[in-house]
Amino acid sequence: MIYLPFIGRRVQQLPCTIEIEHTERSLHAHVELDGDLALRPGDRVRVHGDPIRVRFGESLLLRREATVERAGWLERQWTRLAARFELSELYEVSFTGGRLP
Repeated sequence: MIYLPFIGRRVQQLPCTIEIEHTERSLHAHVELDGDLALRPGDRVRVHGDPIRVRFGESLLLRREATVERAGWLERQWTRLAARFELSELYEVSFTGGRLP
């Protein structure tokens, strides 16, 4: 694949740590990439391996490989622009003076 800095994507393989918790206190899944890699708008991260299942009351810490696809300049700018319009959807709120049926 030919890499063009404005539209191409760079691909990088990295190890990562996955932390999953499914308890009454918390339900979360976090992925932390090894190294000091800062993700930017438009970048994609794909964690490899079999699906992970955690039962209620359990937490799990795993090591896996991840592929990071870095967005080119054009895709980063497009992602920033599109995000502004998606954020404005949160502002659409209406109130009615009467009771709802």
